[in-house]
Amino acid sequence: METKKHPQLELTDKRSLFFNLALVISISLVLFAFEWKSPKEERSPFSAIELELWDNTPDIPITVQELPPPLVSSPIIIEIDDDAIITKDIPNIDINIDESMVSPVPFMLIPPLIEIGDEVLDFTEVMPQPIGGMAAWNSYLNKNLKYPTPAKRMGVEGTVYISFIVNTDGSISDVELLRGIGAGCDEEAIRVITNAPAWNPGKQSSRPVRVRLRLPIKFRLQ
Repeated sequence: METKKHPQLELTDKRSLFFNLALVISISLVLFAFEWKSPKEERSPFSAIELELWDNTPDIPITVQELPPPLVSSPIIIEIDDDAIITKDIPNIDINIDESMVSPVPFMLIPPLIEIGDEVLDFTEVMPQPIGGMAAWNSYLNKNLKYPTPAKRMGVEGTVYISFIVNTDGSISDVELLRGIGAGCDEEAIRVITNAPAWNPGKQSSRPVRVRLRLPIKFRLQ
């Protein structure tokens, strides 16, 4: 069914009229905008002068004031002939020294040696050594050390640690048991050390001193 409109409500024929009317209104607004004048701003008569003075102010360069150099006084040079002899009175000074008031200067002597006495040391500059060396000491132990019979029967083996002192004459004293294994081995080790021949004594500052030694003695069944 075709839609029908009232002839008075049809606006298609009036399109060009509306377009021209809108164009006229737009151009009028543009012309009005260009012709619009804003009110003049009142400026102080001093602002231009201040601006001009500020712009024309010259730049002041930074200057560093240098101090004057110190005054140097030149020495006064007096010319003297080479053949001239300079003499100057030198006063005679009499020095009287009372010899009774002067103490004699002591001579520098070697400081006395510190007496160690009966002190027992653990370490010295020269440690005690068996006479003939360790080979002679091992030979003495092999000949004189006897395996105790109870230790053989029970199969006891081990190391006995003995402590003793080597005196200044090389003799052995103060034999003590540090750690033993029993079964007669401890007593045998003490006996062998006590009856041992003399040693070369230890020395401290080239003097013989008493030194304490600790010696292990091994018991081993073959």
